[in-house]
Amino acid sequence: MSQSKRIAAIDWMRGFVMILMVLDHVAMVYNANHISSGSAAIYVSGTVLPGFEFFSRWITHLCAPTFVFLAGTALAISVERKVTRGIDSWQIDKDILIRGAFIALLDPTLISFFSGKLLFQVLYAIGVAMMCMALLRRFSSPVLLILALGWIVGGELLTIQNWPPESGNGSIVAALLFSTYSSAVVSIKYPLFPWLAMMVLGWVFGRYLLNYGEGKTRVNPVSLLLGLGFSALCAFFIIRYYNAYGNMLLYRDNMSWQQWLHVSKYPPSATFTFLELGLMSVILGLMIYVEPIIGVRKNGVLLVFGQTSMIFYLVHRIILTGSGTYGGLRDCSDLTTSYIITVIMLALLYPFCLWYRGMKARNPDIVWLRYF
Repeated sequence: MSQSKRIAAIDWMRGFVMILMVLDHVAMVYNANHISSGSAAIYVSGTVLPGFEFFSRWITHLCAPTFVFLAGTALAISVERKVTRGIDSWQIDKDILIRGAFIALLDPTLISFFSGKLLFQVLYAIGVAMMCMALLRRFSSPVLLILALGWIVGGELLTIQNWPPESGNGSIVAALLFSTYSSAVVSIKYPLFPWLAMMVLGWVFGRYLLNYGEGKTRVNPVSLLLGLGFSALCAFFIIRYYNAYGNMLLYRDNMSWQQWLHVSKYPPSATFTFLELGLMSVILGLMIYVEPIIGVRKNGVLLVFGQTSMIFYLVHRIILTGSGTYGGLRDCSDLTTSYIITVIMLALLYPFCLWYRGMKARNPDIVWLRYF
């Protein structure tokens, strides 16, 4: 792997979760039976979790952790290469801060407008976490690993002191940082600290890829990802089995597969993080393994979606959420219909994303295109 070679599998992985994301957002808007109980603040113990409905929701939990992790990976590769080329440190920091602020503001402005309430979701988490990397990039990878894993394992100690599940409400400031908040006009589901921890892990992985490309480490990406992935899944299994600390108060009701996988996303528990990043690592490792075997199709669906993820996200989110909020289509159908709509939406998005990728490549000097 050369330093300059783009790893198509990373784009494939991003494209794969973007497809799952469409299913989640379609069901969130149109499916009257959509399950959204991944939090001790809203789940009532003993509630039935229908298999097909639950699985369709659960598979989409992979999206946000993968999106955030790979955002950190891409940012690290870009920044570290700029450092190597001798670009001024303040210029690098300024670029990170501007891009991060732009992404973060999309949630409380554009996305909120089409949702009909003030939202702080995944774009807020990605953007502010990216801004934090302007400082954190100066730390060594071991220090960053300690910080990230320290929050994943120990963050629950702080969160449960400032987040009362029985009311579902709390401090807005605390929610922006490490818990959740919900009211008729404001919804905060993606607090900074747990998602920053995932971005930091992605950043460390990006540094590793550069080092591997330069021959500074002999551990290949496939071995690393599979090893870490299965280790994370083992950690998930152990914590979920004991059904105590590490579950962010969202415990198993029984031994059913739904209850094993019914982990806290809002805010992310250790079980959620280990499960999703573990699955992501295994899938990404397998994708990297097969990439040289099957080759890379320039216009492959996963590649195109993965390389246009931001504009993909904005377009489909605006269309779906706007049609639900202002078109009167919210909760108008069932899950089967949601799958059909998802296929149609993806079929429409592919030619658009293909066009947009080409347009962006033909106009590298248009500054605003860099943010999409």
